[in-house]
Amino acid sequence: MTIFRVLFLVLLGVAIKPAWAQEAIGYVKTVTGDATVSDGGKAVKAQVGTPIKMGSNLKTGPKSSLGVTFKDNTVMSFGPDTELTVDEYLYAPGKGDLKFGASMTKGSLNVVSGVIAKLRPDAVALKTPTGTIGVRGTNFAVRVEP
Repeated sequence: MTIFRVLFLVLLGVAIKPAWAQEAIGYVKTVTGDATVSDGGKAVKAQVGTPIKMGSNLKTGPKSSLGVTFKDNTVMSFGPDTELTVDEYLYAPGKGDLKFGASMTKGSLNVVSGVIAKLRPDAVALKTPTGTIGVRGTNFAVRVEP
């Protein structure tokens, strides 16, 4: 292997950030009962401090709850049998880059909006099987029936 090929592969490895090394955008703050956080198809039991990343799928089981706080201080409280995926999260207020999108397939959720919704309310959306919720307030609750 030539020195140029080795150098190219090393630089390529530095430039490409693997999915497992993706930066945390939030953390589990509370958990009761059975809850999981899945990243890249690998589910782990949710515990206080478990990182949430873009693309994370969050699930609670029966008689379970989960509390998550994101970097912009958005707080989500999950009820039993709830499933949500973080689709988009961009929090760089100094650059004006703000976006928070999630998809909820079932369950119940209470949200207290953080900085993203306060600075750019139109940059926050929650998709459900029957529609999309545009966040314009600071506190809302959602229930998705099976």
